Amino acid sequence: MRNEENERINSVLKQLTALTFVPEDWNDADILTQLKKIGLPLEVLVNIKSDDLNSYLRNYNFDWANMELFADLLVTFSAKAAYESLKPKAVALYNFIQKESKMFSFEIMGKVNALN
Repeated sequence: MRNEENERINSVLKQLTALTFVPEDWNDADILTQLKKIGLPLEVLVNIKSDDLNSYLRNYNFDWANMELFADLLVTFSAKAAYESLKPKAVALYNFIQKESKMFSFEIMGKVNALN
């Protein structure tokens, strides 16, 4: 059951990645639809506190790889002026992954350093 949920989450994240590949061509309606599939409408995502987002993703059965992919998407979303508030949430999520997964990743640290 957990593997099926993980695959579903991964599929949604891959679709979001594909939708945001070219920032000028984003279709906000498609992005909103995909975010709702993982229970995070954009309004909630923008307003949720970083710690609450991290807990939500953990409770929603995101594995570490999917959490990192989601943080990458937050960085992509934050490139749009209306969503700049998502960048600190991405940093907090990267740091959460580093701490809680108990596995150090130079790649994640590089992403954090690039955002600071």
